[in-house]
Amino acid sequence: MGLATLRDRLLLNEDLNFLLTNRIPRHAATRFVGWYSRIRSPWLTRLTLVVWRWFTPLDLSDAQTTRFDSLQACFTRALKPGARVFDPDATVVCSPSDGIVGACGRIEGTQVFQAKGFPYALADLLGSEELARQHAQGTYVTLRLTSAMYHRFHAPADLMVQRVRYLSGDTWNVNPIALKRVERLFCKNERAVIETRLQGNHDRLTLVPVAAILVASIRLHALDVVRHIRELGRQPVDVDHAHPRGEEMGWFEHGSTIIVLAPPGFELAPGVGTGVELRAGQPLLRRGDAAAERVPV
Repeated sequence: MGLATLRDRLLLNEDLNFLLTNRIPRHAATRFVGWYSRIRSPWLTRLTLVVWRWFTPLDLSDAQTTRFDSLQACFTRALKPGARVFDPDATVVCSPSDGIVGACGRIEGTQVFQAKGFPYALADLLGSEELARQHAQGTYVTLRLTSAMYHRFHAPADLMVQRVRYLSGDTWNVNPIALKRVERLFCKNERAVIETRLQGNHDRLTLVPVAAILVASIRLHALDVVRHIRELGRQPVDVDHAHPRGEEMGWFEHGSTIIVLAPPGFELAPGVGTGVELRAGQPLLRRGDAAAERVPV
């Protein structure tokens, strides 16, 4: 059996994949990767990238540089100017990041799905019954960022960040194998709840970056790029930070998930569905006819 065949069998065996990525000391593994990724050593980074590419299709063709002095620098790499173009249509909410659509559709009351047959309550995800009610009967999209993808996320529309809430939790893997086995997984993992209002019509749009195993941190420009979200504590932090469409909002230091929640009046953009891979800036949601009429000309 060749090495490539062995690798593919390891990755595709669901039981083994789940065991290797979840039945280990998750917090310890995440802290280790956070430490290891910050080691400044160009030769060690190159060696690590060679091993990494054996497991995942890492593409650096659109990165500003392909020379990194640490693994963290590769995880959080910037792209060449113009590599991600955001749809300028004011009725469109763009994808905030590169990602694969894991689940999407109508919010049933205040319930959404992480995978088929695995529902969870929005209040459990958001830590707020009031915020959950504001998205009742709205639309949601779950975007999964693989470890090889571009890790920065951007404003999906012209918006104002109003409040950020940190919710502590575990670091379960967020791949499809785990999502089919662990109920309410997103509600168990560490996450940030970013409450925003769209400029123009003031519709609420909530973004929920969810940490996962090996995700060393989530950083947000609306607060302080050098602060980890854990430093916020349990109380929501009120902010007043404007982001024009396409401006960088923050980043993960490894792959993870972003959940986008829109109020009633929005629908999935054409072509958006489970399993579809999107790039930051492509249409994700759009206002329905009734909502579109409210957009100022």
